[in-house]
Amino acid sequence: MTSLHLGDTAPDFTASTTEGELSFLDWKGDSWAVFFSHPADYTPVCTTELGRVGQLSEEWDRRNTKVIALSVDSVQDHNSWKPDVEEVSNTTVGYPIIADPDKTVAVLYDMIHPGEGDTSSVRSVFIIGPDNLIKLMLTYPKSVGRNFDEILRVLDALQLNASGPFATPADWRPGDRAIVSLDIPTDEAKELFPDLDVVKPYLRYTNSTSI
Repeated sequence: MTSLHLGDTAPDFTASTTEGELSFLDWKGDSWAVFFSHPADYTPVCTTELGRVGQLSEEWDRRNTKVIALSVDSVQDHNSWKPDVEEVSNTTVGYPIIADPDKTVAVLYDMIHPGEGDTSSVRSVFIIGPDNLIKLMLTYPKSVGRNFDEILRVLDALQLNASGPFATPADWRPGDRAIVSLDIPTDEAKELFPDLDVVKPYLRYTNSTSI
């Protein structure tokens, strides 16, 4: 398969999930989506991760974002494991988990890394925009649980970037100043953003709380 890159259209697929069969891009619609894989059901790190995603359901909703998980286990396994996840994390897993026992979707999204020890999927994360383009890709080893606060932070940054000529500096969080894109000349940027702070000709800030 050809490797996926940022800016590519997210590959579509139809798969069985804990919420029935779905066509990925139809299911996503015009929302943002976080598509993440985990190695296997009934495993410790995965149990904490899927629970954390469930705990953040209101945060995903506030960002018009749908979440969906995948592993190479069956729907039956997913459904029998879900109560453990919900009990451990004191939450509800209210999002679909894709069953991919033949690894079709995992291969499509390059989630199988043989150097990681077996043919289960690694911890991949894809953020996909309303335009169905891939905006972010992250890959974690199987032994390292993801920081979903960081995934929310980068989702906020991507949504800010999509709202205008903005970029975000290191460690940016919502409410911090944003960088004005170099596509906008400084004279024009001063008209658009009266609070423009020109630190360097190539580094201009505006207060993102007013954006």
